[in-house]
Order: sequence, then C-alpha cells, then structure tokens
Amino acid sequence: MQRLALFDLDNTLVNRSAAFRAWAQEFVTTHRLDAAALTWLLETDARTSGTKGPFFHAVREAFRLDQAADELWQQYRQRMPELVACRSQDLEALRLLRAADWRIGIVTNGMTDNQHGKIHRAGLNTLVDGWCISDEVGIRKPEPAIFNIIAQRCGTSTARGGWMIGDDPILDVAGGRGAGMRTIWLQSESASWPEDQPGPDNTVVTVADAVEVLLQAG
Repeated sequence: MQRLALFDLDNTLVNRSAAFRAWAQEFVTTHRLDAAALTWLLETDARTSGTKGPFFHAVREAFRLDQAADELWQQYRQRMPELVACRSQDLEALRLLRAADWRIGIVTNGMTDNQHGKIHRAGLNTLVDGWCISDEVGIRKPEPAIFNIIAQRCGTSTARGGWMIGDDPILDVAGGRGAGMRTIWLQSESASWPEDQPGPDNTVVTVADAVEVLLQAG
C-alpha cells in the first residue's frame, strides 16, 4: 500500500471544540448574554451538521439580534481561525511522517475561508502536500470523490490505497473506507463507536499516535 495519509482537520489536526467554546464565550460577552446562552450555543452547535448558515439564523432568532445571520456567520469565519491550534507533538509527528517519504493531505468539510485560515494559522500548510475543502469543490465527506481529489492534489490516487485518519465514524472512517483506504479513528474521551458501523482498522487518541501506526505499517 502506498504511503499516503489523509487527515481530517476539525477535532483531528486542530481542536475545533476548544476553539468553538472560546468563540462562544466571546460571543456571549460581546452581546451581553447570560450563562444559559453559552450552554445553548454549545449544545446547538453539537446538534448541527453541515454548513453553519442555519446555525446563525437560529442564533439570531434565539437572542433577537439586530445583525443579519450572514454577517454573524462571516464574523465567525474570520475569528475561528485565530482560535485554533495544533498540538506541538502532532506537528512534530507530521514532520517525521514527511521525513519518512509519506504524502500527506488534509480533507475537510467547511467553508473555504474558515478552513483555509485554520490550516495556515495552525502551521499545517508547510507540513502537508495539499488540502481539499468541501466548499471549494462542491463535494462533502463522506463522498468518495472528495478523497480522490485530495489524493490527486498529493500527486497520487486512492486507487493505490492509503490511510484516512479522523474523528468522525461516518465522514472520516466510513468515507475513507468507501474510497478504498484503510482507516484510523481518532477517539475522543466522550465518543463511542456506532454499533451499526463496521469498525476502523485502528483506534488512537492523538494524531501522534496515528503517525506511529502509519510508520510501523511502513
């Protein structure tokens, strides 16, 4: 199997949950909302899938804000990249992976400006061969085509195999498997594997752990 490693971005390479909590706390302070508003933002975000447009329409209505939902969403996309970070251990692991002649890509759902900003802010742009953002190509994980696109941007093809690493059982693991790749699930403390889904090839806790699996696989 070829040395191709594709990584999810949010809650895999960067801690999106922590960044969102920081944004939500700022939002509550800026708009002079109460603690219940913070809880609402966190819980509603956790229930929301897909683009955040509908989320900000709900935010505007819930808190009776004067700003348009699209303006709130744009401000969010400008601020979120400034709040994300990649663990130093994970950055070093990616350097080791590149030194071992692996091709590395990022495949992520989301808006181009937001995700592009995160990749650069976290310093990932210099450590990977390419990235693919759903908004720019009009295809979202778990569709196999988006994995094929990022593989091509890394100079190869999923037809030759490779690995997909991510935190989402459906978008990342099932999606990667559907594209013909082996999979590594990045399990968070609170996550459990869906009973109706075939398991991943490996389960780890950090990106550095995943890289260790890849280097051992050769």
